[in-house]
Amino acid sequence: MQAPKPIRLLCISSHGDTLNSVRPEAEIFIGLARAGLDVSVMTEENSVYAGPMRQAGVTVINHVPKAKFSLKSIRFIRSYLKDRSIDIVYAFNNMAIANTAFAAIGLPVKLVTYRGQTGNISRWDPAAYLTHLHPRVDYIICVSRATRDDLRTQVRRPRNVVAIYKGHDLAWYRDTPSDLGDFGIPKDAFVVVCVANNRPRKGVPIFLRAAGLLPSDIPAWWLLVGSGMDDPEIRQLVAGNPARDRIILAGHRRDAPSIVAACQVSVLASLKREGLPKTVIEAMVYGVPPVVSDTGGSAELLVDGESGIVVQPGDAQAIAGAVEDLYRHPARRESMGRAARTRIDEHFNVKQTVEQHHEFFRKILQDRYAK
Repeated sequence: MQAPKPIRLLCISSHGDTLNSVRPEAEIFIGLARAGLDVSVMTEENSVYAGPMRQAGVTVINHVPKAKFSLKSIRFIRSYLKDRSIDIVYAFNNMAIANTAFAAIGLPVKLVTYRGQTGNISRWDPAAYLTHLHPRVDYIICVSRATRDDLRTQVRRPRNVVAIYKGHDLAWYRDTPSDLGDFGIPKDAFVVVCVANNRPRKGVPIFLRAAGLLPSDIPAWWLLVGSGMDDPEIRQLVAGNPARDRIILAGHRRDAPSIVAACQVSVLASLKREGLPKTVIEAMVYGVPPVVSDTGGSAELLVDGESGIVVQPGDAQAIAGAVEDLYRHPARRESMGRAARTRIDEHFNVKQTVEQHHEFFRKILQDRYAK
């Protein structure tokens, strides 16, 4: 009896030049190839992970759609789907989804899309029908339960929207903690870090307001890592803040994980539209207890009071209270940091992600999910 043919999977994404940003996704492709799938990936041929993918048996195709509707990309993708008799095509960003949806029309391939955050998809928005709501899309894999539940309210087939966490591996994170003295922060200082670009939904002003609400007997330093910190509102909030002499605007940094590893508390004060924030995962891996707002998938990463602290979005006082508690109880802070690292290892690891993808792909090819 002949062995069944391996699942032929095509993934379409765009990979940058930063290892940590590409790795969780690329390791899914590598894991699936090692599990016996015939995996092809359309991305930049010189991406930082192209070499490791090829070594694992992944076929890397140098093609990245550059617009939401490109006849060149549609033809290229369609030709590959037909020539290779692809079973499943998995599209990871809006340009990949839009072009693949048109390329797959009339073909027997299953089209799966990836959704990485909550919000911003509405059945009343015509643009959404170019991507996740396109009638050619068969299934959607979401990065968190919150993302799944949010998207199910907008699609025609809610059962075809599922959640699979994008897993990590503790072995990926071996950065040496930074010397925060480079920012003028004293040795052995208590440092609260926030890694977030200054966008309205990221709640950077909330983080800064929390700094000003901390009791004056707590000499905490507040370190902001991310772009957009030259915004006049941010500068004004710092200038009028009681803790202004202990607020550092570090700007964009490529070494953010090692900076986080040197801090005592991590805060993400997002107001909306989080998926499964990588900055929170990085803090937890390094044993830095996180304080997160209850939006999107942030709260799914931790157990409130055990491996981190959850506050309501926009509540600067609650963030200040959480930081004060962790400052005054160092043993609890250290225990929470250890629990945070363990939680990522046990509940958000890449092996689980690969296994769940593999099982999901087997099921959809057997039509076990309702259309």
